[in-house]
Amino acid sequence: MRFLLAVLLLSLVGGAVFLATWDMPPPRVSFEKVVRSERVTG
Repeated sequence: MRFLLAVLLLSLVGGAVFLATWDMPPPRVSFEKVVRSERVTG
């Protein structure tokens, strides 16, 4: 039982460290949105 708890704890800590240090690249999707001039000028 202790072995399973140790493995679970190590997995959680390892996953947290991985997510904290992972340098995920930003998405490279570009988009355009048309804004009506009435909304911009107020």
